[in-house]
Amino acid sequence: MSAVIERTATMRTVLWASVLGTVVEWYDFLIYGTAAALVFNKLFFPSFAPATGTLAAFGTYAVGFAARPLGGIVFGHFGDRLGRKTMLMLTMMIMGGGTFLIGCLPTFGQVGIWAPLLLIVLRFVQGFGLGGEWGGAVLMVVEHAPAGRRGLYGSLVQLGFPLGLAVSTGIFIPLSALPADDFLSWGWRIPFLLSVVLVMGGLFVRMRLSETPAFDQVRQADNLARRPMLEVFSRVPRVVLIAIGMKISEVAWVYVLTVFSIVYATTRLGLPRTLILNGIIAGALLELVTLPLGGALSDRFGRKPIYLAGVVLSIACAFPVFWLLDTRDPVFVVLGLALVMNVTHAIGFGIGASWMPELFGTRVRYTGASIGCQVSAALSGGFAPIIATALLAWAGATWPVSVYLVALGLIAGVAVIAAKETHADGIDEA
Repeated sequence: MSAVIERTATMRTVLWASVLGTVVEWYDFLIYGTAAALVFNKLFFPSFAPATGTLAAFGTYAVGFAARPLGGIVFGHFGDRLGRKTMLMLTMMIMGGGTFLIGCLPTFGQVGIWAPLLLIVLRFVQGFGLGGEWGGAVLMVVEHAPAGRRGLYGSLVQLGFPLGLAVSTGIFIPLSALPADDFLSWGWRIPFLLSVVLVMGGLFVRMRLSETPAFDQVRQADNLARRPMLEVFSRVPRVVLIAIGMKISEVAWVYVLTVFSIVYATTRLGLPRTLILNGIIAGALLELVTLPLGGALSDRFGRKPIYLAGVVLSIACAFPVFWLLDTRDPVFVVLGLALVMNVTHAIGFGIGASWMPELFGTRVRYTGASIGCQVSAALSGGFAPIIATALLAWAGATWPVSVYLVALGLIAGVAVIAAKETHADGIDEA
C-alpha cells in the first residue's frame, strides 16, 4: 500500500513539474510570434514596405523553428546518454536567457542593421532550447506513467502549450491598449523581461524531479545507445518519417491560427487586435479540456483512430475558418478561432505526446521523438505564417492558404495510417 502511495505522489510531482516547466518554455517561445505580428516589423524592419516588413519579421520567427531540429538532435543525444532531468534544466536556462535578452535589444532606429541580426541570433537560441525541451518533458511523464494511462498523462504535459499561449497572448492585451508610442518604445519589452521570473520558478520546480524508471533500467543494464541519432536513422528510418508526417498538419494549423490570423484580421479585415487575441485565448483555454479528453480517448480506443479523426476534421476546416473570419462578426470570429484551434490542433497535439515516444525504444526515445517533432515543426510550423502571408499577397484571397492546409492534412493522414498502434504496448516494447 505504501509503495502505491509513493508512486502516486511521485507521479503527481513529475506531472506538475513537467506541466509548469512547459508553460514557461512555451510562453518564452510564443510571445515572439505575437510580437512579430504586432511590432517587430515596425521596430526591426522599418525600411521595408509593410507587407515586406511583416514577411521579414515572420522570417526571424521561422529561424526559431529552423533551430528546433538541431536542439532536438543535440539534447536528444545527451538525454539518451545522460538522462532526461539534466537536459530539462539546461534547456530552460537557454530558452529563458534568450527570451530575456530579446527584451533588452536595441531597435533598428538605435543601432541599425545590428538590431535585426541580434534578433535573429536570439531567436535561434530560443528555438535551440525548445527543440530539446519538448522531448525531455513528455518523456519525463510518459516513462513514469502507469500502463493504460500514458495517453492521458502525456496529454496533460501538453497543457503547457495552451497555458503558455494564453499567458503570452493575454499579456499583450493590456499592453496593446497603451498609446502607440509607449507600446512601441517600452511596452512590448515587458513580456520578454518577465521571462526571467518565470524561468526561476520553473527551475525550482524541475529540481525536484527524479530520473525516469525506464531510463534508469537501461542505464543500470549498461545498454545506453552510444550514438542515438545514428541508431535512429540506421534502424528505424521509416518510423522517423512517419513521426514527421504525423505532426505536419497539426503544427502548421496552430501557427496559422495564432500568428497569421492576427496579421490577416487586422490588416485585411480591419478588425481590432484585441478581438483576435481574445479568440486565441478562448481557443487556448478550451484546449485545457480537449487535450486531456483526446489523450484519454486514445487510451481507450487507440491512438490511431482518434488522431485520424483530428486529421479529417482539420481538412474539413481549411476553408470554413476563413469564412468565419471574413464575416467580421465578433462572435463568429472568436468562436471560429477557438473551435477550429481545438479540432485542428488539440486532438493531435495531445495524443502525440504519448504516441510519438511509444514509436521508439527507450535507448533512442529522446532522440527519435525529438527529431520527429522538431523537424515537422521546422517544416510546417515555422514557415506556415510566411507561406500563408505570401499566398495571400499573391492571390489577394485566402483560398490558396486553405489548399495548403488541405495538402498538409493529406500528408498527415497517410502518416497516421502507416503508423503502428501502440496504446496497448509496454513503454519499452515499442
